[in-house]
Amino acid sequence: MAMNLGPGDGLTPGSDPEPIMEINTTPLIDVMLVLLVMLIITIPIQLHSTDLNLPTGKPPVNAVPPEVVKIDIDPANVVYWQGVALPDRAALEDKLKAAAAQAEPPEIHIRPDARSRYDTFASVMVSAQKLGLRKLGVVGGEQFQ
Repeated sequence: MAMNLGPGDGLTPGSDPEPIMEINTTPLIDVMLVLLVMLIITIPIQLHSTDLNLPTGKPPVNAVPPEVVKIDIDPANVVYWQGVALPDRAALEDKLKAAAAQAEPPEIHIRPDARSRYDTFASVMVSAQKLGLRKLGVVGGEQFQ
């Protein structure tokens, strides 16, 4: 059996053996693990919850149903307000301004035809949102599936 005493080609009589230059990391790892466990134990548990005070009982019934304005877009990209064709975008914006000025703004239901252009639909949506109408809905989405 042989034993490795370290680097070098042997010991000469009267010389000291060379010290081993490698550090033993096992005690350092043990200390780090103990510190990590202590840190985990001492950190308070964070609860990610928010207390909400929710109302109980039935919600009040609206005595007056909301007004609904129907805007249709046909395959020729003509915009209709409640079934009446509008000549241009300025007429649409005038109608939207009048609707936005009401005390209780109406719901806007937009029904585009599947063959109409997207930019016509987008311009109606942009005009309504720009004028402050927030209750917008797209009706008839099943025709696009």
